[in-house]
Amino acid sequence: MFTGIDHVVIVVAELESAIAGFTSAGFTVVRGGTHPIGTHNALIAFADGSYLELIAFLKPDTRHPWQMALDKGGGIIDFCMRTDNLAADLESMRAAGAMMGEPYSLTRDRPDGYHLSWMLAVPEPPLSGRLPFLIKDDTARDERVPRERAHRNGAAGIVTLAIAVEDPGATSRPYARVLGFPGAPVQRPDLEAAGVTFTIGPNQLQLLASKTGNGPLAQWIRDRGQSPFEVVLKTAGAGATALDQAVLQGARIRIA
Repeated sequence: MFTGIDHVVIVVAELESAIAGFTSAGFTVVRGGTHPIGTHNALIAFADGSYLELIAFLKPDTRHPWQMALDKGGGIIDFCMRTDNLAADLESMRAAGAMMGEPYSLTRDRPDGYHLSWMLAVPEPPLSGRLPFLIKDDTARDERVPRERAHRNGAAGIVTLAIAVEDPGATSRPYARVLGFPGAPVQRPDLEAAGVTFTIGPNQLQLLASKTGNGPLAQWIRDRGQSPFEVVLKTAGAGATALDQAVLQGARIRIA
């Protein structure tokens, strides 16, 4: 079963400027290291165990689908689910009609030299972005996720991840198959949208379709395809902190 959002991926053009921008917005940003696929990252971890991953190419990779999003301004591009049984959840998603690739290994070398490894199972195009990729750690998860989880802006975890889709009902089937229950109806008048929502551990995942031809989700899908649209964070204290969207590298993030 899915147990919660593991992390949300934000693709950025230049990692150091992204670190500076998110730091100025009140986040504690920890450099994560390098992957053997030509990327490096920095992480923003929360008290609920989830995190935001800022990822950049060491050099442009025109073959990578994230490069196309980067060429359009970057921002939230993908997301990963925690699972208590990757193999079983992978088969459940496939049984619901989701095209999922075979699990493969990936690694990251932290700046302190610690070598991390894990297994990933990734949706096949065009489902990437609408469905999560799944992860199973080989090394301890607490080594992959930074222990620094307090932030000046009070952010304490992910409340909601909103995915822009054309058909929430069809998109929800793999989720329902894995979780064992259907999504609940949800209305988002602020986005001129409606769809279904799943509560997964401490997080909500909303699959939303625009109710108008010119709403923000309709425009997003025309420009970026069906993909993650917004992250809403919870705060550890009273009240919400307004984030300066200009420094968030194209990622739509707010604190509720």
